[in-house]
Amino acid sequence: MFTNPYPSGTTSDIGSFPISLVSGYFNDDKYVDLAILNSGDQSIDILLGNANGIYSTPTQTDTGTDPVFVTLCNASSNTSYLIVVNRNDETITLLNINKVGTLDYVTDFAVGMGPISVVCGHLDNNSIIDMAALNSFDDTIYILFDVHDETYEYYEWLNVGAYPSSMISGDFNDDLILDLVVVNQDDNNITVLIGIGDGYFQGSVTYNVGEIPTFVVSGDFNNDKKMDLAVSNSGSTFISILFGDGNGGFKTQVHCEVGNGTSGLTAADLNNDNILDLVATISDRSYVSVLLGYRNESFQHGVYYEVGANPTAVIAADFNNDSRLDLAITNMYDNTISILINYGNGTYQPQVKYATGNRPIFLMANVFNNDKTPDLVVVNNLANSLSLVIGNGDGTFRARIPFMLQEISTDMAAGDFNNDNRTDLVLVNTRNKSVTILLTTKNNILENVGKYPCGVSPVFVIVDHFNSDNKLDLAVVNQKDNTVSILLGSGNGSFENRSSFPTGTRPISAVSGDFNKDKKMDLAVINIGSQNISILLGDGNGSFQSQGSHMTGKSPSSVIILDLNSDQISDLVVSNKGESTVSVYLGYGNGSFQDQNTFNASESPALLLSGDFNNDKILDIATISYQWSTMCVVGVEQVDVDDGEFIGDVKAVVVGERFDLDGGEFIGDTKGVVGVEQVDVDDGEFISDTKAVVGVEQVDVDDGECIGDSR
Repeated sequence: MFTNPYPSGTTSDIGSFPISLVSGYFNDDKYVDLAILNSGDQSIDILLGNANGIYSTPTQTDTGTDPVFVTLCNASSNTSYLIVVNRNDETITLLNINKVGTLDYVTDFAVGMGPISVVCGHLDNNSIIDMAALNSFDDTIYILFDVHDETYEYYEWLNVGAYPSSMISGDFNDDLILDLVVVNQDDNNITVLIGIGDGYFQGSVTYNVGEIPTFVVSGDFNNDKKMDLAVSNSGSTFISILFGDGNGGFKTQVHCEVGNGTSGLTAADLNNDNILDLVATISDRSYVSVLLGYRNESFQHGVYYEVGANPTAVIAADFNNDSRLDLAITNMYDNTISILINYGNGTYQPQVKYATGNRPIFLMANVFNNDKTPDLVVVNNLANSLSLVIGNGDGTFRARIPFMLQEISTDMAAGDFNNDNRTDLVLVNTRNKSVTILLTTKNNILENVGKYPCGVSPVFVIVDHFNSDNKLDLAVVNQKDNTVSILLGSGNGSFENRSSFPTGTRPISAVSGDFNKDKKMDLAVINIGSQNISILLGDGNGSFQSQGSHMTGKSPSSVIILDLNSDQISDLVVSNKGESTVSVYLGYGNGSFQDQNTFNASESPALLLSGDFNNDKILDIATISYQWSTMCVVGVEQVDVDDGEFIGDVKAVVVGERFDLDGGEFIGDTKGVVGVEQVDVDDGEFISDTKAVVGVEQVDVDDGECIGDSR
């Protein structure tokens, strides 16, 4: 028997199949807001709370396909993200939280196979945020270190148990270093990974739990100032409690009976007795079970409360500003969330429902609109969207605001695709595995004339002539299927079906040039996964043959083509973000290259440019650092230039009013410009139309190293 003390409440629509929910103060109005993840219509709903007891109409944001999890990441004092895990896309999506409670798309990061969860924190003990994605299909954790907007510096793979389903981070040995705990569903155990402070972890230790474990939470359940674990088991009638020893180890599990079919789990002090309690969702019965904690390392028998159909996730937050923790639950099968308001003694009022997107599976709470009231974001699995549900501050929420993400382009290139002497654009659509062609009309308006399929997760595009018909073609780098796609142009703005050619692992960028002096365009592709360059020689009809690969430094990020030694043969230069170097590859003229020579560069170099920066008739190389917004100049001997012009594929330059180049010092408040192909130099001034900028105060250059004060 179970206790059901309260009847059902009212309902308000959100997205389809809500599966996850979080709460927080999204808009600084002192009212708790909600975020609901809807798996059905693949969206997040944000519901902002207000003082009149009614939640706002949800704001909904599209996600990737099959979104399954959302979490809040406070990257800095003024930057917060929602991170959405997209299982089918094998990506995590970063959404920036604005002060008014809305979301802006930032980027997608490719992770492993079947990602199911993500945590963020400082795993390598520096001040830049890291993110760790748990991958259920390849039994791994993929860690992205030093995430900064659309980039990260390097990555690491960790192996865990079979079919992992949940992951948390915490300090389980009291050394102020983050550790990881993973639930392994097929092994019926958990994996504990103790961090050692530099991004690495000790050997994993496993602990048995119940059958088909699904979720894990941490907390000090026995008030001994040591972190413990609680695991929900969908194949058992109990929750597993593992008490910590304070050194990173855990005792044998203790069973806490709750009933069959537990899925979601959260820990909080629900009755203000300074003892943690538990709330479990019972998906088979459409109830949640509240288990109040005792001081003797045990819990009260569960009290059941009716919620929606197939509850999947639960969180606790103060939605009505009475200093008592309330509950929010996602209900997958009726596309709602349930709000249960705390009476103050650990018992709850009848539910009130709010609509989400299609198939909500996860949710989180935070303040999205600066009203200091927690709002909710819901991940909608089948809708590829997020629902924003704004809290009113009295325990009620406004109707959801759906955030349907528009198609996001991750790269762009220009060319005259229809031979009308007007510049057109090609956009790379990573999520939709395509490129979009925009033709410029007579009225200088860009017209969308169609999409063309590429490989999986296209991230970069090159415009060039690959089949000798004088019509511009495209080469698209596809990160997840490790290929480059060639789309041959027809000369009227349309393109033929693609042909794909293999590269290394996780290609991210490429350049085209004639590497074997046969007057046919070849390709050099950077692979961040295999940390090498793939050389593909063109045959002049749109096909390519592999010429092998060359190792790069750690986390290669950019490549340019130059003639560094004036032998009329193309050479390559690669920036390596992971080790702050550039690699130089001198060409032989037959499509092959010498092994790399490395030079020091600015920290985490992301972009490259070349030119004679000090007017000594010797070609130099400069790198741009995303992390520190600096430029570093590296000298290269015995290269002549023509009237101070930059030659080659220039990716970035530093511009400003005055520079003391002879002294090796940039003077004044300068700006770094990304995306300029050619810049003329006149008396130390860079003269050009400029584009996206990053700030640089001052950089000293000494023998190719950046040693000055910089921002």
